[in-house]
Amino acid sequence: MPSLVKAALLGILQGLTEFLPISSTAHLIIAGRLLKYDDPGGVFKVMIQLGSILAVMWLYRTRLLKVITGFADPDARHFALMILAAFLPSLLAGAFLADFVKRVLYESLIVIAVSFVLGGIVILIVERTRPVPSIHEVGQTPLGRAIGIGLFQAVALVPGVSRAGATIIGGMLLGLDRRAAAEFSFFLAMPTMTAAFVHDLIEVRDHLSAARALEIGIGFVMAFIAAALVIKPFLGYVSRSGFRPFAWYRIAAGLALMAAIAAGWTL
Repeated sequence: MPSLVKAALLGILQGLTEFLPISSTAHLIIAGRLLKYDDPGGVFKVMIQLGSILAVMWLYRTRLLKVITGFADPDARHFALMILAAFLPSLLAGAFLADFVKRVLYESLIVIAVSFVLGGIVILIVERTRPVPSIHEVGQTPLGRAIGIGLFQAVALVPGVSRAGATIIGGMLLGLDRRAAAEFSFFLAMPTMTAAFVHDLIEVRDHLSAARALEIGIGFVMAFIAAALVIKPFLGYVSRSGFRPFAWYRIAAGLALMAAIAAGWTL
């Protein structure tokens, strides 16, 4: 398969999975190995993340502009402080643990498989036992609960956990309804993914080359398009039907990966 086609497929996969509770990182790790895509230093995976980041920023551009231009408004200030408070736990966890996670956990398919299954089980439990929602608009989230959601997000450093899944589940446990929890996850993704992108870009800067520019460009564009297309339908779906289908997908995928590992298939 031509490398440009592989780049397009991986870009689509990144965009489709980044904001769903199924772990885009794990999917890219597995798909990259299946496709035998050569990505020295992980530069391709780092660069196409920007496509997903810009997609969610574009979709919520009106809300972002209101926050930026209306900072004198108490609601705008609260919204900005809420996202900042939720972002800090991941910033601190990433500063101390990111190198270990990438060097050790990213290389372990069994960690991904177990995270898939456990994450799916947690989603099923939370869907059944979550408290009655008291917050129906993302901007109404108190700072204390925002920090709590941020602590859940920090767990997503482990591949297979899913940043979106952890923040959504955390939000639901802390009283947000499904749609508000999902939207909180989207807004929190903006500083979190931007910081991760900048950190990773600094690390892989020596691997950047003009020869890879076309592949990166294709992956970036496809990630942007896929993310832009999936976010709104995802919100509508989970508002009506919940997250159970994603939980069962995680469990099935995790068990299939465990079976592959047990059979000696290491990708």
